[in-house]
Amino acid sequence: MTDITLLTCKAYDQPQPGNAYVENIFAEYHLLKLALEQKGLSVQRTYWDNPNYDWSQTRAVVFRTIWDYFERFDEFWPWLEKLNGQTTLINPFSLIAWNIDKHYLKDLHEKGIAIVPTHFVDRGKYQPLKEICKLNGWKNIVIKPAVSGAAFHTYKIMEMEIPLKETPFQQLIAERDMLVQPYVDTITEMGEASLMVFNGHYTHAILKKAKAGDFRVQDDFGGTVHPYNPTPTEIAFAEQVFAACQPMPAYGRVDLVWDKKRNHYLSELEIVEPELWVRNHPASALYFAEGIQKYL
Repeated sequence: MTDITLLTCKAYDQPQPGNAYVENIFAEYHLLKLALEQKGLSVQRTYWDNPNYDWSQTRAVVFRTIWDYFERFDEFWPWLEKLNGQTTLINPFSLIAWNIDKHYLKDLHEKGIAIVPTHFVDRGKYQPLKEICKLNGWKNIVIKPAVSGAAFHTYKIMEMEIPLKETPFQQLIAERDMLVQPYVDTITEMGEASLMVFNGHYTHAILKKAKAGDFRVQDDFGGTVHPYNPTPTEIAFAEQVFAACQPMPAYGRVDLVWDKKRNHYLSELEIVEPELWVRNHPASALYFAEGIQKYL
């Protein structure tokens, strides 16, 4: 029996070499694999929808680069529920089910976590953007699905554009739950910080910046990654976010943005399949492996 199976998606199972993006994925994989093997654990790697893989022969699966699940959610969710009955999930199923849907932000807010202000509009319950903005006192906004990743269906809408976007927003609401948030314009100046946390303890951080003229910090859209040294207050906040989760995630990251007074807010908690930049801080692989081992 295999101890740990590391999950990816088919696009990154056996891709052609020579792509920097793919090389980063495999750098992360090899660092974690080595750390797990140093703890005496056997490791395999496969894609989540591999029809020929026997999930019952692995003690646990660890979710890594499954970066197509939100585009294929109708397939992914039944597979995940079935998998939960065959082996141990890390992070566990309860956390994945909670974090996959951005309604988790509401839960964290109720526990005292400062989040980016968020208005939830559930599927089939259309509410005009103009009405939402008036209710919350917002001008420029961002809309995004409750289940998404890599800025999937994420759009910035300026105040003058809102009347033109009512119909597209209504179409999105007919298909999925959506979030509406004020556009945090400091993201184009300050960027977004990602603080990595393993076993509830901060290890390292990076700063993501959008390319000129964009607000999306993901590298899919030309965003860049830079070193970042968070303040003690920001580190304490990231650990506070993890402490608010039940149970404690083995691994994940806290994404922060700031207002003009440099107050920080949670933009995302990523504990399903987060990019963790272990390659930027190789020692964190050992903490990552410790978190996984605890769940075994």
